[in-house]
Amino acid sequence: MKIPRLLIAGVQSGVGKTTLTLGIMAALKKKGLSVQGFKVGPDYIDTGLHRCASGIASHNLDSWMCSEEIIKTVFVKNAARADISIIEGVMGLYDGIKGQGIKGSSADIALILNIPVVLVVNARGLAQSCVALAKGYIDYEPRLNIKEIILNHAGTYHKNILKTALQNELGIKVLGCLPAAENIKIPERHLGLLPAEENKQVQSAIGSMARLVEQEIDLDALLQIAADAADISHTCNINENNNAGITIGVARDEAFSFYYQDSLDYMEERGAKIVFFSPLHDRALPSADGLYIGGGFPEMFLPQLSSNEDMLYSLKDAARKGMPIFAECGGFMYLTEKITDFNGHLWAGAGLIPAQATMTDSLAALGYVQAAALKDSILLNKGATVKGHEFHYSQISGIDEHDRAFSLKGGKGPEGRADGYARGNVIGSYVHLHLRANAVVVDNFFKACKKYRRNSSPA
Repeated sequence: MKIPRLLIAGVQSGVGKTTLTLGIMAALKKKGLSVQGFKVGPDYIDTGLHRCASGIASHNLDSWMCSEEIIKTVFVKNAARADISIIEGVMGLYDGIKGQGIKGSSADIALILNIPVVLVVNARGLAQSCVALAKGYIDYEPRLNIKEIILNHAGTYHKNILKTALQNELGIKVLGCLPAAENIKIPERHLGLLPAEENKQVQSAIGSMARLVEQEIDLDALLQIAADAADISHTCNINENNNAGITIGVARDEAFSFYYQDSLDYMEERGAKIVFFSPLHDRALPSADGLYIGGGFPEMFLPQLSSNEDMLYSLKDAARKGMPIFAECGGFMYLTEKITDFNGHLWAGAGLIPAQATMTDSLAALGYVQAAALKDSILLNKGATVKGHEFHYSQISGIDEHDRAFSLKGGKGPEGRADGYARGNVIGSYVHLHLRANAVVVDNFFKACKKYRRNSSPA
């Protein structure tokens, strides 16, 4: 299968690859192309921004949480629908899982999918040393197909002299030299960039970046490199169990936006109907057989969430009736009894989990984890293990040890630390799960939803 594609990768974090990727996507869309976005790793915010730039839902490609088979399935089934796929890297090109070489890195994904790589270099403060830097990245992994370089924060010297040196000495094309554009910025806060759902100026910033890309980047050369990418041979195994016949309510609004798009797609492939609801704006839950409340930034909307008493009552009523409820990270926080914000103010949560969440001034957890079930739940049987990722600035206290859901390995914190809550029809945890990669979770969740549907149907 012919799938035009390329990877935008940085030599390190902070070189501007996200803003550049958004500009390239938007510029290609202006040309009339359908652009499919992807993000290497577990990031939720960048995929949301990709959607703003391209108009198409973006997907994560994660070689730690997902097998090569799943990575290829997620990529091919989505990329095949578009004219070109733009994959944004994570951190530096070769930065992956701690102590595991390039595993989990942008380079790892590029090798799995045989993607041509565009290397982004922050040229500020670099002269001829930039040639040596680029050569090191090219030579480090000879199997990698590094085809082009983009110089960011580039000046007249970089355009007139360094560009020629890179092309003559390394035989690599410099696609463009972008000047510093301090006026084009996407605001940040404690978990990274401001999500698209909250950033009212995001389209303006993307539009400005697209115009800069059109002026400074050789888009025809970029498209040619993508078009020359090797064919991919892969059969997508989907629709394997299209008979679930259940409805899953998914919380999605400004406060809850952290979902792997493929997790939602996978549930639909398995036969579930997805209906979205807003804990911020809706007064009641939709008609559903189970709830999935993902992560996001509920801590930024606590006054609104706490004051929406009708929604809080609706959640409590659903839990009381036995509806399966599965919550991750921000959703886990939301289900507790009380939440303390960054300023020490206390707000009411949904009250489904007998615990209190407290926002912290420093990072409480970050990284990939393996979670082992400490007890049977609506997601897993005791002893079963799944892979996930956690990233949060809060702590939850007050959960009885007998109600703990998981024992965690990896990430930040001692090995074997307890996490989450599982009791009856409710489970919440800080661990974000990629559902296609953890199919057993969907098996069990759907089974619980079907049981609830049977039990709640009129005789």
